Amino acid sequence: MSILSVCNVKYSYEKNKMVLKNISAKFEIGKIYAILGSSGCGKTTLLSLLGGLDIPTEGQVLFQEEDIRKKGIAWHRKHNISFIFQSYNLIDYLTPVENVALTSKLSPLPVLERLGLTKEEAGRNVLKLSGGQQQRVAIARALAYDASIILADEPTGNLDEDTAGEIMRILKECAHEMNKCVIVVTHSNDLAKQADVIFRLKKGELHQE
Repeated sequence: MSILSVCNVKYSYEKNKMVLKNISAKFEIGKIYAILGSSGCGKTTLLSLLGGLDIPTEGQVLFQEEDIRKKGIAWHRKHNISFIFQSYNLIDYLTPVENVALTSKLSPLPVLERLGLTKEEAGRNVLKLSGGQQQRVAIARALAYDASIILADEPTGNLDEDTAGEIMRILKECAHEMNKCVIVVTHSNDLAKQADVIFRLKKGELHQE
């Protein structure tokens, strides 16, 4: 059974500007999904709808077969979703431990160490870390929040190829070993190929490849 799904979803910014057209898809626990598409095609909009940051113009977003509006989209964001952003969205005057602790339901250090940061690195200011290390902190924050769904918006866009591959490997582990539903938005065909399921968004329509 799917944990998250969209059913006949449409989204428009204006009456004549339809961004998403009658989209339906299902997402399961224990799998990593890639939503592939060119810049500006609506990938981030779809991710925002899945995460309860916005609501569809028409159609439904369902969590465990229930419309997320029933309990409220703020409730959905708080209890069901962890976000990972391309820009990391870390508080730059804090350490990794302090960033993770802000929203953590788990102890920060073991999660950070599992993602490859040493105890010394976890105690540094985040601005003194590399881009790859900062993204690991962002992933640790998402894991420590312990939501069942991780939504990642271009999580490797600011990283070199080797680091991007390592981040994708970690996200796959989140799905396969930690039993999360991981949905990654990307424009990279190479990264998308590492996912269990690939969707392509083009001209407002979503198709499984």
